[in-house]
Amino acid sequence: MERETPLKLDPLADNDAQTTEEETIASLSRKVRRRRRRDRPRSRTVAMKRLTKEEIRQGAALIPYMSYSKPESRAECKCGVRPCPYVSCKHHLYLDVNPDTGSIKLNFPHLEVWEMEETCSIDVAERGGITLEEVGEIMNLTRERIRQVEVRGLLKLKMTTDEMGIMPSNA
Repeated sequence: MERETPLKLDPLADNDAQTTEEETIASLSRKVRRRRRRDRPRSRTVAMKRLTKEEIRQGAALIPYMSYSKPESRAECKCGVRPCPYVSCKHHLYLDVNPDTGSIKLNFPHLEVWEMEETCSIDVAERGGITLEEVGEIMNLTRERIRQVEVRGLLKLKMTTDEMGIMPSNA
């Protein structure tokens, strides 16, 4: 008669002697980080070239109905409704428009505007410094991509100050 082996309910129970608790936590946290990125859908781009003539006509027909007065300055906007309903504002985080091609990038295709926790990049900037991961969560990008954008922006600032002859202050 064959001997039955009991089912292992806890796969980590046998490994306790082999791995330390810190290694187990580190491996689980890596899995959680990877899973978190997969849970958020990637941004989606709507290219103007791909729109049919009928879709463009329908969009043009809606323009008269979109007449609303959005805030003209930060002072008017600061005390406004949150989440901000003005997705056409260049500081809104819901979508980005490429000025060269006219394509629209939906940063959060899985959310509606009113479901977003943060909607204005200026509101985020006024809070002060935040980590790359927090910026990545807000903008639906990875931490590494945020770091790349930061380096590129700092390089552009340095090049601009060099061209204008502005010397950095050592205060």
